[in-house]
Amino acid sequence: MAGPGRSGGLAKHSLTIAGHATSISLEPVFWDALKQAAAVRGVPLAALVAEIDEARTTNLCSAIRVWLFERATGPG
Repeated sequence: MAGPGRSGGLAKHSLTIAGHATSISLEPVFWDALKQAAAVRGVPLAALVAEIDEARTTNLCSAIRVWLFERATGPG
């Protein structure tokens, strides 16, 4: 369930990953979590998405959601 003022709809952002422009559609809560994860790691958002992209076995948007879920529920 979305928090106050948070739409459950998708927000589309364009990033350059491995030299290629790509558009990613995620719910705002996932964008917020992804930006926070990049900030905590001290890396640009595109660099974090590229890391997730390299390890993925499914579509990129799903891989980002799974990565964020595992980050939120994993140890430490």
